[in-house]
Amino acid sequence: MATSDTSSTTLGVLRTKLIADRQALPDRLERAVQLQSMLRIWLVSRRETLIGGYWPIKGEFDPLPALFRWSEADPARRIGLPVMDRKDGTLRFHVWYPGCPTELDAHDIPKPKGTEQFQPQLLLLPCVGYGTEGARLGYGGGFYERSIAALNPRPVTVGLCYAHGFLPMLRPRAEEHPLDAVITEEGVMWQREA
Repeated sequence: MATSDTSSTTLGVLRTKLIADRQALPDRLERAVQLQSMLRIWLVSRRETLIGGYWPIKGEFDPLPALFRWSEADPARRIGLPVMDRKDGTLRFHVWYPGCPTELDAHDIPKPKGTEQFQPQLLLLPCVGYGTEGARLGYGGGFYERSIAALNPRPVTVGLCYAHGFLPMLRPRAEEHPLDAVITEEGVMWQREA
């Protein structure tokens, strides 16, 4: 029990430091432009037509411009943003497009209002930090873990993070679903072999 408490405390300290570091990056705008480019290039070869994204908070990378450009190439392509199901704490993905009606969720994050729900084939996840073998450090609420576990078939999961968030000692824990890929402004940092 003490190990898990210590581990939770250590992860909490890491989260706080990485979020503060991310918000203080003097070149965050330039890094975001580079990451937009990396994501757009990576998406070109993908066959999925239903992608779940996220609304950026706390200095996170904003994937929505790259996703919108991706969606313009084919009318069958859909972008979804998460809407939390209060009963089970999982995320459902509802269609998002620029200018669609939104409302604030319980955490004051905009979510689509009155749009169709769908199951993403590919899911972009914000990372506070990342490690090897698809390890992701999130905010600690477990929303994405529960959501991925509930989705069948499991979507391809891609972590998006700035390169400063690399934690070489971070490994996926037994109860976690490792990411299938991690992309930063420096490129694809890790990708599961097919």
